[in-house]
Amino acid sequence: MKVVVLGCGRMGSDLAYRLFQLGHEVSVVDLSPAALNNLPADFTGRIVEGDALNQDVLHRAGIETADAVAAVTNSDVLNVVLARLARTEYDITHIVVRNLEPIYKPMMEAFEVQFVSAALWGAQRIEELLSSESMRTVFSAGNGEIEIYEFVIPPEWADAALSDLVSGNNVRPMSITRTGKAFLPENSDILQEGDILHISATFEGAEQVRHQLERKG
Repeated sequence: MKVVVLGCGRMGSDLAYRLFQLGHEVSVVDLSPAALNNLPADFTGRIVEGDALNQDVLHRAGIETADAVAAVTNSDVLNVVLARLARTEYDITHIVVRNLEPIYKPMMEAFEVQFVSAALWGAQRIEELLSSESMRTVFSAGNGEIEIYEFVIPPEWADAALSDLVSGNNVRPMSITRTGKAFLPENSDILQEGDILHISATFEGAEQVRHQLERKG
């Protein structure tokens, strides 16, 4: 996977290095040479010094062929702008944004941006979300202790019972959307390929569901 990381502070450099160690092709962009020096010496991804709002800089980072973008600067507003730019100008759908101040969460939700609270989760959480295309965070409650996640049911889980996928104390099924119509699910409901499943869960509970989906796939 090719990932562009916008921002190379403590979180950005940690995230870029984690992704690099996992074997992904990583580009890092930051306006500050000092920030880019946060990267470990053995990082051999692409390093681009410049303003992430400058499209020439983004092209040097290879954004036009990127699979995913992480906007992790120290500005909530800038992160949202960068996420929208990546989506609208470069048709990138796999985007995760860093959220620093809770007051900006409604803006991120309004723009339908997947975000991670910097107060509670760090680079590891963003790396896990970027590395997985099977789940998406659509709402965060409190400081992120409980979130609503969206999963698309793959062919391998068609005809399985919901209870086979969602169980335990850390996760609750909320809704299933099928052919454009949503309904409140029962544990005995049979899943169909393409169903959109929403759950409320802790991060551990969501990871449990994601691993279940991937294990059967």
